[in-house]
Amino acid sequence: MKTLRAALLGSGHIGTDLLAKILQRGRRVEAVAMVGIDPASEGLARARDAGLRTFAGGLDELLADPIANSLDIAFDATSAAAHLAHAPKLAERGIRAVDLTPAALGPYVVPAVNLDSLRDAPNINMVTCGGQATIPIVHAVHRVSPVHYAEIVATIASRSAGPGTRANIDEFTRTTARGLEVVGGAGHGKAIIVLNPAEPPITMRDTVYCLCGPEADPEAIRASIERMVAEVAEFVPGYRLVQPPVIEDLRENPLRRPGETPAAGWKVTTLLAVEGAGDHLPTYAGNLDIMTSAALAVGERLARDTQEAP
Repeated sequence: MKTLRAALLGSGHIGTDLLAKILQRGRRVEAVAMVGIDPASEGLARARDAGLRTFAGGLDELLADPIANSLDIAFDATSAAAHLAHAPKLAERGIRAVDLTPAALGPYVVPAVNLDSLRDAPNINMVTCGGQATIPIVHAVHRVSPVHYAEIVATIASRSAGPGTRANIDEFTRTTARGLEVVGGAGHGKAIIVLNPAEPPITMRDTVYCLCGPEADPEAIRASIERMVAEVAEFVPGYRLVQPPVIEDLRENPLRRPGETPAAGWKVTTLLAVEGAGDHLPTYAGNLDIMTSAALAVGERLARDTQEAP
């Protein structure tokens, strides 16, 4: 079986959790190097213990080493600003990038929705944790009924939001909202993130609101959402509905949004919980777990496509 030789950029929580997933469950992806900027980071120590080459001088140090010539793919778990600098350097060396930051240079990929159409993209963007959790639901509604408006609220434990997440809040909201439209199929999208400081830390919760037209079929919407939850749970086992979708008849009480008065129809409210697998991070950090799980799913699929190519 052909494997893709991978470098992990970023030795923080996300990069370290992705490393744990590759080591434990990766079948077609082989982690061979990890890059960081702190020689004393826990992530680099774990990578060394696992037999990976480690580089504490950033991406340039990795690219100057002969091992870079054998790389097929790089998972970038740094920050949006860092990825803007990394992307052209990786492209110049012919190393495909899977971007776990909200930089959004490449096309958005949500594995349960649109991976098949983007397998040849040299730079793949994993949207955001909120996007990975909620875009599948918006798409599930969209595939059986037009979605005029989608709004999501992602609530995560404050403890699970590290420096990278906090530095990228603006990018998170913009990228997630755009993903609701481009991948989810909503006519207009809005995203909100809430950092909850509760102790003990809460598991990730996501609320997804969709406004559909009067032609929507509530039973078809409900069934489509339930199918999608099962599809995402195949690679994120902790992904689940908190309760069945709530579908309200608004035909006598239309919703409005700025600049537009959509036809009154149905409001679909979906409540989700995402519990992490506990590979490296605590189980409450489902927001990080869904990103690393989705990234590994992308890597495995890209490796399979490479193997099957004529």
